[in-house]
Amino acid sequence: MTRGYAARLAAVTLALSVAFATAACSGGDDPPARPEPVAGGATALPGPAPANLALRPPPSGLPGAPAVTGALTDGSSVAFADLWAERPVVLVFFSSWCTVCAERQNALSELARTHRDEVVFVGVAVDDTTHDLQQYLRDHRVEYPVVVDDDGTISQSYAVREPPGVVMIAKGGTLLRGWPGGVDAAALDSKLRELVLVS
Repeated sequence: MTRGYAARLAAVTLALSVAFATAACSGGDDPPARPEPVAGGATALPGPAPANLALRPPPSGLPGAPAVTGALTDGSSVAFADLWAERPVVLVFFSSWCTVCAERQNALSELARTHRDEVVFVGVAVDDTTHDLQQYLRDHRVEYPVVVDDDGTISQSYAVREPPGVVMIAKGGTLLRGWPGGVDAAALDSKLRELVLVS
């Protein structure tokens, strides 16, 4: 074997080694990673209400809730009136930077899962960034739909000056009550159990 041939063979071997190493690092034929789904979007909207859902009728004389329309985190449009057509709705006004919101959110997320079939929870994100909002929803396992209230229109409609705030609406749209400053999950659970008779 001549010295020139040996040098060329060594160079080719080195080039192939680098090529294989680069392919291995880049994942080779692995499919590209799928983007993480948007939390709080249309996939979080509820299905049909249970056929056996029985609810206590709301007291007479109470006002109707503002029938606003908003955009979910994925840009999908949602009308509040469509949500309360079949069952009660709980609106949770929050922001990712709100300390009280964060302290209560895990319990509210769990409460929403407990009442998933009987009550629709809807988050209303106030004055937030897309990145911070998505991180908050994932950190606190928020599995219900979330409306983005960038201009504060929905908050103003419900007289929520700043987060947190919680509003409970009966099936059909009667405004049952609101909690400026929010409410803990145990107190809200008690009110929901008064409202839902059988499920």
